[in-house]
Amino acid sequence: MNIHYLQHVSFEGLASIEPWAATRGHRITATRLHAGEPLPQLDRFDWLVVMGGPMNIYEDEKFPWLAAEKRFIKSAIEAGKIVLGVCLGAQLIAGALGGPVTRNAHKEIGWFPVRKTAAAARSRVGEALPEELEVFHWHGDTFAIPPGALHAARSAACESQAFIYDERVVGLQFHLETTPESARLLAAHCADELVGGPFIQTAGAMLADERRFGRINEAMWKLLDRLQEVNA
Repeated sequence: MNIHYLQHVSFEGLASIEPWAATRGHRITATRLHAGEPLPQLDRFDWLVVMGGPMNIYEDEKFPWLAAEKRFIKSAIEAGKIVLGVCLGAQLIAGALGGPVTRNAHKEIGWFPVRKTAAAARSRVGEALPEELEVFHWHGDTFAIPPGALHAARSAACESQAFIYDERVVGLQFHLETTPESARLLAAHCADELVGGPFIQTAGAMLADERRFGRINEAMWKLLDRLQEVNA
């Protein structure tokens, strides 16, 4: 299987998704949009993974590649690809499916629990999500659940934390892929966002317990395995 991912900044890569793909024998390719790399033809991949980034999906003038990326994501969904989005990636997918992206009431940065919705039990993919898990967050925007999609998870700070569309398109506002190394990079490059707030932790607090990363990475692998199984 061929997995292609879209990267928006140098410090937000696949993290724990990469060893999952290697262990399962999948091929990985990438478009580093921040470096001006071209998007591939749709027949070159089976899965599309859209990563996070500090920009907003409506900043087309500041990031000219966003417009083409949004069209590409919509085309990939329409072509029947498996599509996974994380944070900004989930917002881009929501937008492609008709779910507006707006400012959340609070920035959510650090470790906070998300809870699976009752509706997620109606989805085979949703069943793979834990009932409740403390996960890693770094976002200020949120998405509305797109038309036809299933609302799969929420948190105290953000109602729309995950959605599933057609059992093959998944948007996660939170991060299950993050490793200690990728969290350190994010904290270093986005330190200006670590200001006071009810749902903002310090870099020290976020990095204090590395066991947390193992738990979210295990959850990510389970979700990826289920996506593969359901769409085999």
